Parts: sequence; C-alpha cells; structure tokens
Amino acid sequence: MRLAAPLTALVAAATLGLTSCASNSHTGTGPTGSSGSTSASSASKVDAAAAALLPASIKKSRTLRVGTDASSPPSEYKDANNKIVGFDIDLFDAVAARLGVKASYINANFDNIIPGITGGKYDVGVSSFTDNKERQKTVDFVTYYQVGEQFVTGKSSGFNPSNACGKKVAVQSGTVELDDLKQRTSTCQKNGKPAITIQAFASQGDATTAVRLGKDNAMTADYPVSADVARQSGGSLVLVGAPNFNAAPYGLVIAKTSGLQKALQMAVQGIIDDGTYDAICKHWSLTSGEIKHAKINAAIS
Repeated sequence: MRLAAPLTALVAAATLGLTSCASNSHTGTGPTGSSGSTSASSASKVDAAAAALLPASIKKSRTLRVGTDASSPPSEYKDANNKIVGFDIDLFDAVAARLGVKASYINANFDNIIPGITGGKYDVGVSSFTDNKERQKTVDFVTYYQVGEQFVTGKSSGFNPSNACGKKVAVQSGTVELDDLKQRTSTCQKNGKPAITIQAFASQGDATTAVRLGKDNAMTADYPVSADVARQSGGSLVLVGAPNFNAAPYGLVIAKTSGLQKALQMAVQGIIDDGTYDAICKHWSLTSGEIKHAKINAAIS
C-alpha cells in the first residue's frame, strides 16, 4: 500500500485514528529537511478541456472530497501543525490545480476509504492504493505511480521471507501486503509447516512500531515505506528478501458512477507532460516509480 518518514512522525501518526479534515495549504518535513509540500504541486495551469469533463456537482462546489489515511509518511501523514502532507498530497494538489478545483483531505482508516467512496462520502481516494483486479470490481483507478513491496526486519533477527512459517509479521490491514501474507501462510500450512502469525494493524505507524519494538519478527509494506523505515531506524532495521517485489501501479480511487475517470486521467497526464510530476517525484526522492502515461484501470492481476 504505502511510504514512511522520521520515526518521530510515525509515533504521532499512530494516534491518528479519528476522522479530520485538512486544507491543501500546508508544509511539513520533506525527505531532505525541506518543506514537506512543494510549490511544484500548484505549478500546472488549469486544463480547460479536463475541467470541462468534471461532473456538474464538482464544477459547482469547486472542491474534491479526498479520503486519505494520514499514517504513512512520506506518502500521506500529518506534520507538526496537524496538516496532512506528503508525496501523494503534493501530486493530488497538482491534479486538483490542473482541474481548477481544491482538494479537501479527510483523514480515515485505510480500509474504510473504498467503502466511503462507493458510499458517496469521498469523491476520490488518495492513499497509495494499489490498482488491482479485485478492487476494480467495486471502484475505478487512474494510475500515477508504480511500486512493489518489501519486508523489513531487525538487523540480527535472521528473518527470511522465503521461510516465514511460524514467524510473526506486522502489516497494515486492507493492503495488498496483507493479501500476500495470507497466501504465504496458506502455502506454509499446505506444506505441513506452522502458519505465519499475521498482526494486522489499522495504521502503518502501528505496524512499524511493532517491528521496531521487537514485538513482531518483521513487517511488510510498499517498498518506499519499508526503505524509509529502515533508513530512519539508524541501522536497527534492515530490508530483507527480494526488493520491490510484486510491482504494481498506484491509482487514484473513484466510484464507477462518479464521472471523474477521464477528467482525472487528463489532469494526471497533464502534470506528467508539463514536468510538474517529475519535480514532485524528485522533491520526495521517489523518481524510480515514475510513469509516463496515466491510465484507467491498468492492473493486470
């Protein structure tokens, strides 16, 4: 599912279970100590053709209600001023600017966002969602990034993802990593080995804390999340196993009946074409997952 920042931010993020709203005029701590948000996020000009495709209700309100789980820095998290910031936030601010509207971010538990979209609570889900066929049964995606998964463990733990049977592994609930762990533990049991004890947490911050404190043998998350967690640990946590495995696209999540598909696709493609997208990825040191073409429902599995 996602990405991470300094451990002090993770501790704060772990307490963010209550729903709240935030504007898009905020700052935070970026990957190099600079402002968390970048002016590049609002550098794109309004695309009149894309804006014309917005549903009448959005044209009238000039606001997109955005569901996000602000517990996964640096993708989406709350800074010291309680503002929602991050890589995904900068990108979507640029998309909203391209459409001539504002984004109103609403903090929520990750696994409640898709139901909130289908139920009409949110117009868009922006929370490092992996586009996959299972999710496409209920919602649509507009892709904007490509990323895989990665395990993290204690430096001296000896944990091996290829032989995780009988181990305790932390993960955020509702994520593709949870699905992967379920498949792995099923294989363990079929081979007569003990199951993996899966510790599913509501927030990524809680999953990270569990492995950092040694309560679980390892955690699994999106590669950028895991890489940053290891980097911020001062060497006590390390990446383990195949790097960036099961790579798949991230997508903006929208209801199938929303009428937002083409408008968002054009807006994402617009920030790719004019260089805004690359500037934001560079700001967050996340250029490795850049894409060249925004697509609707691009998952192959």
